[in-house]
Amino acid sequence: MELFVLYWVIVVLLFVVGLVHVIVSSVKNQSTKLGLRLLIASVILLVIGAGACAIIMSNLHIDTR
Repeated sequence: MELFVLYWVIVVLLFVVGLVHVIVSSVKNQSTKLGLRLLIASVILLVIGAGACAIIMSNLHIDTR
């Protein structure tokens, strides 16, 4: 379970760092390539993680009787 939490923390950190980097770089008129790469990587990890969670949750059988 700790691994799942660590995964989502890393995804959020990548997104926040990428967003801050894009904002700071655009204010300073510098290249935003690194920030955009971090944002793209975080979105890809978000999609992969959400897909894995959906697969894990779909295999759960909850009996409501």
